[in-house]
Amino acid sequence: MFALDPLLLGDVTWGDFAVVAVKVGVSFVVLLVATMFMVWFERKVIAGMQNRIGPNKAGPFGLLQTLADGTKLFFKEDLLPEKADRFVFRLAPFLSFVPAFLSFCIIPVGGDFTDGNAGKVRLFGHTTLLQVADPPIGVLLGLALSSIAVYGIMLAGWSSGSKYPLLGSVRASAQMVSYEAALGLSVATIFLLAGTMSTNGIVLGQGGLRNWNIVATGVIPFVIFMLAATAELNRPPFDLVEAEQELVGGFNTEYSSIRFALFFLAEFMNTMTMSAIIVTLFLGGPQPISIGSWTADVHLGPFTGTFWFLAKVLVFLYIYIWFRATLPRLRYDQLMDLGWKLLIPVALAWFMALAGLKVAQNAGWGGGAQALGMVVGAAVILACFGLLRMATRVSARVRAEEGAMF
Repeated sequence: MFALDPLLLGDVTWGDFAVVAVKVGVSFVVLLVATMFMVWFERKVIAGMQNRIGPNKAGPFGLLQTLADGTKLFFKEDLLPEKADRFVFRLAPFLSFVPAFLSFCIIPVGGDFTDGNAGKVRLFGHTTLLQVADPPIGVLLGLALSSIAVYGIMLAGWSSGSKYPLLGSVRASAQMVSYEAALGLSVATIFLLAGTMSTNGIVLGQGGLRNWNIVATGVIPFVIFMLAATAELNRPPFDLVEAEQELVGGFNTEYSSIRFALFFLAEFMNTMTMSAIIVTLFLGGPQPISIGSWTADVHLGPFTGTFWFLAKVLVFLYIYIWFRATLPRLRYDQLMDLGWKLLIPVALAWFMALAGLKVAQNAGWGGGAQALGMVVGAAVILACFGLLRMATRVSARVRAEEGAMF
């Protein structure tokens, strides 16, 4: 990660390494503590929505309840099934936990983006960014790390030596792989407009509300990313991985003690990391809310950007909790239909439309030519959707006529 940070290219001193080490340590501790409070926040918000009390015994307002639960898990018996693959069984929780933390390392959590400062701040006499690393392929690295989490879930179910965890892991893998395509296509629209994969560069190009990517891309990629990310996280209404009615407890049925705690921690940490990625890609990251010449005035010195970042992330954490408290779980066929028959085609069509508009602008086409091109493109896209709809109806009719195969 050191070599990927452009601020560390050239003559690197021990002080530069010390600054990066401090950022890594602070990020790890803050993310762990924030995850603990995230569990409390979710339990409290859902309790309020369902007219219950929620945690209120351990610490003020029940803030230490998650710490008490985590301590209990540390001292529980660590079970190892007789037929389990011992090495893989022990490795799987870390394959889910480590990518969740590494994904957070590429996210700018603050910085000064005014007056051409490009998010740079001074720490201990060194100029750096308020993120662990800013690789040129930052978002691509984040997508790769989110994909690695699939291996942790799949290997956890396979190595348990039991059919129920195996079914849960297969279901989880199919779900996460299905939504990776829609997720990637929605992010591709960001690359198209920003011209960079650097998270700092993407935030830098979102000065002002009209330049936020949620507006610049036409909202649709944001909606697709939000739905696909929710499915990637196995959060309700896409929590079929943990459907107790069919799977007892899902891929982690045979886990206990600290290994189960790692899966639990990774799930909530992934929720926070994905919320931070959404804010970075679509809502300007640490950039303040600015409309024209007006900017929301919050004067916190070097922590102003961090304030805006945390405020935006908190909104999405609340939205995820709102989903969990209100939406029913989808059936598995509904889950797959939504991913393959709706999100992927819409994401691809929208990307092609934006790409065509970008080419027209670069070629210097006039407004009339651009409008004609958009009309032709829309007609082609609608024709493709009509053909896709016809194909799915014919397939459904053929299946109904042939009846069940087994």
